[in-house]
Amino acid sequence: MSIKTKIQWCDSTANPTMGCDGCELWGPQRKTCYAGLLHTRFGGVTPGYAPSFAEVTMFPGRMEEAARWSDLLRKDRKEKPWLDGLPRLVFISDMSDALSSVVPFEFLRGEIIQAVQTDLGKRHQWLWLSKRPERMAEFFKWLKKQGIKWPGNLWAGTSVTNQATTKRVKHLLGVGAHRFLSVEPQTEDIEVGDWMTGLDWILHGGESGHRARPFEIDWAKKLSGECRRHHIPYFLKQLGSTVVENGERRKFEDNHAGDWSEWPVELRLRQVPRALHED
Repeated sequence: MSIKTKIQWCDSTANPTMGCDGCELWGPQRKTCYAGLLHTRFGGVTPGYAPSFAEVTMFPGRMEEAARWSDLLRKDRKEKPWLDGLPRLVFISDMSDALSSVVPFEFLRGEIIQAVQTDLGKRHQWLWLSKRPERMAEFFKWLKKQGIKWPGNLWAGTSVTNQATTKRVKHLLGVGAHRFLSVEPQTEDIEVGDWMTGLDWILHGGESGHRARPFEIDWAKKLSGECRRHHIPYFLKQLGSTVVENGERRKFEDNHAGDWSEWPVELRLRQVPRALHED
C-alpha cells in the first residue's frame, strides 16, 4: 500500500488483502515471489502485513483511502515520463492476490467495486492483477447477476510466467472489462497465440533477485513484435537480473536491467493504452 512506487507502469499500489494462496513463484519448490519474501521478513511483526504470506488477511478501508489520493490527470511524472498526462494508475494487489480462495465476493464488492466508482475513485485508473483469473471471471458473473456493472476504470489483469500458465489468459477473457496481461517474470519461451486479440495492454519483464532465471532478449523482441502485429500497446518493464543474448550473459549497471537507456534501441518501448486517457 503506497502512494508512490518504483514499479514502472503505475503510480501507486493498493492492497485490500495481504497474503496469497501460492503460485508457481511461491510454493514448496520455489520461493521467489517478492511479496512472499517481504512477508517472510515482516509478516506478523510489522503492522499492515498478514501474519504469514499463507494467511490471507483482509484490510478493509484501504481502497477507500487510495481513492482519496490526489488526482494526477495532466500531470507530468519526472521519473516516469511515459505516464505523463494520465490519471493516477493504481496497481491493486502487488503484495497479495485478492482473489485467493478465502476472500469472499462480498468483501471484494464492498472494498474494490464500490471504492473505484465513487466520485473520488473515478479520478483514477485501477489495475487489478491476479493469478486466479478464473475466480475473477466468476466474480464478474456474480456482480452481473446482481445488476452491478464492472466499472470502466477497473482494469482486469492476469500474470503468466511460462507456457503452462498462459491458459490463464483464456479465463481472463471471461471478464468484460479492459484487460491486461503481465508476462513477468518470463522464465521460458511462450506462445500466447490467438488469446492476444482480447487484450488491451501487455506488460513484460524478466526475473530479478539472486536466484533469477535467465531472460532471453529475443523473448522481448518476439513479444513486442507480436504486440505490434496485433496493435496492442507493449510495455517492457525490465530485463531482469540474468539477461542472455546469443547464448551469452549481458551485464547492466542497473541490477534489474530496468534502466531502458541501457537496452537495445528497438526495445525501448513503454507504451500505454489510449483507453487509460479516455475512461
